Amino acid sequence: MSRITELFRRKRERVLNVYCTAGFPRLDSTLEVMRALQEGGADLIELGMPYSDPLADGPVIQASSSVALSNGMTIARLFEQLATMRQTVTVPVLLMGYMNPVLQYGFEKFCEAAAAAGVDGLILPDLPIYEFETEYGPVMKRYGLDFVFLVTPETTSERIRKVDSLSSGFLYAVSSSSTTGKDKDLGEQEAYFARLKEMNLNNPVLVGFGIRDKGTFDAACRHANGAIIGTAYIRALDGAKDIGKATKTFLSGIL
Repeated sequence: MSRITELFRRKRERVLNVYCTAGFPRLDSTLEVMRALQEGGADLIELGMPYSDPLADGPVIQASSSVALSNGMTIARLFEQLATMRQTVTVPVLLMGYMNPVLQYGFEKFCEAAAAAGVDGLILPDLPIYEFETEYGPVMKRYGLDFVFLVTPETTSERIRKVDSLSSGFLYAVSSSSTTGKDKDLGEQEAYFARLKEMNLNNPVLVGFGIRDKGTFDAACRHANGAIIGTAYIRALDGAKDIGKATKTFLSGIL
């Protein structure tokens, strides 16, 4: 059983997944940030692999990626940093990123390194269903990696059922068709959330995009198993002198 599956068997409500960018705010702060998130109460960590053209990311996360890249973060360096991760980090960890740099690194080599480091799953928003089914999904499965698909308010019920059948770990319900960090009112999406709930999906559902404080986290948790916070946490980290203190303060205001 994967760590993600075990988490959702143990905890079905108010699951908090927090996104952070590898190599931000400093090149060597990746594990420090992850440990601070774990100590602050995050249930899952979504570790972003910085990329120069992140399609789904808003300006704050894009800026953190730019900082990380200029700090010298690469996939190879990330795996060097993650080599000791499981000595101190026990919560499930997903790598989130885009196909281009992963393919440049070598897909099977990437999955092998991720599994060796103790990574639990992947989120690759630009990996199409057909390519997942025919080429990349079997490689992930071979290395025991969960894969999380995204759905949006515009996704048809047929497609939702399809990606639910292919996903493992959880399903990522994008709250609105926009980039991350938009201050959208989750109340506008009541019908969408209700539709997801009525479908009795195989996977737990986490809501992402626009979750930024206790109010929006609580609202998302009324409709799903939990939520994903990214932009608001990156803002809290930006310029913080003490990562642990900034993280504890931020998460204590959410949970």
